[in-house]
Amino acid sequence: MLIRPKPDLTYADITPRSVYFNRREVLRAMGIAGVGLAGGKILSSLAFPGQTALATSKLSGLVKSPFSTTEKPNSIEDVTHYNNYYEFGTDKSDPAKKSQNFRTSPWSVSVEGEVAKPRKFSMDEILKLAPLEERIYRHRCVERWSIVVPWIGFSLSTLAKLVEPTSKAQYVAFQTFFDPTQMPEAKYGGIDFPYVEGLRLDEAMHPLTMLCVGMYGETLPNQDGAPVRIVVPWKYGYKSIKSIVKIRFQQKEPPTTWNRYSSEEYGFYSNVNPAVDHPRWSQATERRLGEIFRRNTLLFNGYGDQVASLYNGMDLKKYH
Repeated sequence: MLIRPKPDLTYADITPRSVYFNRREVLRAMGIAGVGLAGGKILSSLAFPGQTALATSKLSGLVKSPFSTTEKPNSIEDVTHYNNYYEFGTDKSDPAKKSQNFRTSPWSVSVEGEVAKPRKFSMDEILKLAPLEERIYRHRCVERWSIVVPWIGFSLSTLAKLVEPTSKAQYVAFQTFFDPTQMPEAKYGGIDFPYVEGLRLDEAMHPLTMLCVGMYGETLPNQDGAPVRIVVPWKYGYKSIKSIVKIRFQQKEPPTTWNRYSSEEYGFYSNVNPAVDHPRWSQATERRLGEIFRRNTLLFNGYGDQVASLYNGMDLKKYH
């Protein structure tokens, strides 16, 4: 394992936890004394072959965020083994199994379009843009399930201000990474790739909109959008695009993957709204992973006090 003084470490230098602990497991199997395995649910894959190891690394210097909910986070098993990521399969368990060889280093995010200072950010640069905050956010899926996750990152506006959007910028388009050689399951996904999403500029600049680089104190696992994603907590989960490689500021509303697939089912705004049903099911209730009983869905996923003013005067049923 490469060891350097902390300031010299780069994103690419970090040894994944799965590699480190699998090596220790091999040593233990060989009978080498003194090699103790750390406990905890994150290592359950070493004891149970059905679980998938997490290729993650510790993040240091985290600060608590005032934007966090006081709700108890879901277990890391819930969040890492029940995922939507069609590039790695359409079953909820597929991404954890089929994304482990996904290469996330080197990585860069291109920021372009209607900006005064377009540039590419490496992961090392992104990690140094601002103090990393732990934000415990509610997360609501259009399929009527929800989770609470301690995400790590900072407001997307921090990055946006560095490139200086021009007066022409009204929307922000996002594009995810796509490589069919690394993502062969995508051909069965039924949607177009690369996956694209978008926000209105004021939504993107809202302090709740997060550029996310980790969760549970560590870097993101592949199945949860490594190495960098967007989290928009008052919108349905598919708006929180994973593994982003491009951010484009533009004048016109950008196309989005699920809206392009079926505009009646998936609107551009996709705000969590119990009064606006999906054509095939009600959105009035949801099931929190790990719970038996359903709970009432909250308008804007409970973030109305912070974001409702963004939509003053809008018909939220028409602009769903």
